[in-house]
Amino acid sequence: MAKVFITGSSTGLGALTAKELIAEGSEVVLHARNDTRAEDALKENPEASHVVVGDLSKKEEIISIADQVNQLGPFDAVIHNAGVMTSDSKITATVNIEAPYMLTKLIEKTERLIYVSSDMHPNSQLDINNLAESVTYSGSKLAILLLMKSLARLYPNIIVNAVDPGWVPTRMGGTAANDSLQDGYLSQIWLATATDSQVLKSGNYYYHKKLTHYDERVDTVDLQNNLLTKLEKLTKIKLEK
Repeated sequence: MAKVFITGSSTGLGALTAKELIAEGSEVVLHARNDTRAEDALKENPEASHVVVGDLSKKEEIISIADQVNQLGPFDAVIHNAGVMTSDSKITATVNIEAPYMLTKLIEKTERLIYVSSDMHPNSQLDINNLAESVTYSGSKLAILLLMKSLARLYPNIIVNAVDPGWVPTRMGGTAANDSLQDGYLSQIWLATATDSQVLKSGNYYYHKKLTHYDERVDTVDLQNNLLTKLEKLTKIKLEK
């Protein structure tokens, strides 16, 4: 039985991922932005072992989330599912990039890390020097792949991968989304719990449990390092190498 923490798991893909993991016998800790969302999360998944509360757009609350998780740990896997789609670049940068970076450092090391990206990331603009002023949703998903590749390189003893869940009919995806909702979360579960040889490899990007293409910039080590340097400046937190 795996012990898994999932960010952004009060609704949508995060809640569905939690539900399936619980059904398969895993112990799951949920995350919600505030107390009201925490109640919703537990209504959706009453068999979850706990729900931690904190707003990922506020750095002090990100630190609090990590503290809460560490009190409940250790964990076998962390799924960085939370994300926002907004025109506010500062919120986009904080929630979609800085929060996963901070939580990766502040949560005690797990065996597996899973990050949720998007097929909107190829060819997106990403000005690393001005993340908070200019980053878009697509650019943030390029950044999360750069982060994933950095972590896979820096932490060879941890299995680090990323997922494209597809365009699925959640609140973020909208009713016009035409991808499989179930397939949208099964890859995260597979990466968090399976033991086949492919899952045990690190530094990969998946769509529906299959390796998928990504922007070639993701493999550029200089860009990876530039992003880590910028995130260190923004968050005052440095990853161990």
